[in-house]
Amino acid sequence: MEQKVNVLSLEGKPVKTIPLPAIFRTPFRPDIINRVFVAAITHSKQPQGVNEKAGQRNNAESSGVGRGVSRVPRIRGAGTGAANQGNFVPQARGGRQAFPPKVEKIIRKEINKKERLLAIRSAIAATANKAKIIERGHKFDENLEVPTVLVDDFEKLQKTKEVRDVLQAIGLTNDLERASIKKIRAGKGKMRGRKYKRRKSALLVVAKNDGIFRAARNIPGIDIVEVKHLSTELLAPGGRCGRLLIWSESAINQVNSLFLS
Repeated sequence: MEQKVNVLSLEGKPVKTIPLPAIFRTPFRPDIINRVFVAAITHSKQPQGVNEKAGQRNNAESSGVGRGVSRVPRIRGAGTGAANQGNFVPQARGGRQAFPPKVEKIIRKEINKKERLLAIRSAIAATANKAKIIERGHKFDENLEVPTVLVDDFEKLQKTKEVRDVLQAIGLTNDLERASIKKIRAGKGKMRGRKYKRRKSALLVVAKNDGIFRAARNIPGIDIVEVKHLSTELLAPGGRCGRLLIWSESAINQVNSLFLS
């Protein structure tokens, strides 16, 4: 029996029903989704390394045995005592690294095209499972239907307030509040340019950008993408499936032809 899904107006009222695309019946494969997600993350990594002569460009030389001091290479002409600075060896200040990163290390993981498409299809299907969406932490009205489809007028909104009002009208007020909270990250990550972290809210999927990108970009936690650019990173942030998706009618009508053919 063919499944149907309601198309909602900008006020959150059903205006008609459309068939649910067959892609939403794809079996759930978290193993494939995670593998494709990890491979995609490695594509953004930049190889790094150090100069192979780093920490070794000096005149340090060991004085040998029988002098009552360790045989650590020391910089010649530096005097005695505290000024007689060890160098070259990994345990000395300014010395070489013991096992430095190498630019030739293979950090990029490749993935087959069929696996990538299967992961996208499976991640899309997981967004129609309300239990997985709740498990991921999203908070929304219990009468909200998933997947959630809005009329194409949604793509033409020009102001952030208009987009926020639509999302609140369909029952995402609690989820927007959840994503608006900015917390300080635990651990050393906060010293490395990522002090704050924020939860992900809904992903808006549209067929084309008629102004909605500019209108929605400043809402905390909200991401927006054209349907042809869907990826596992957006559908399953952190490799966890079940993100809350808001579709435009045109976008959900195109998803089969893009990823199921």
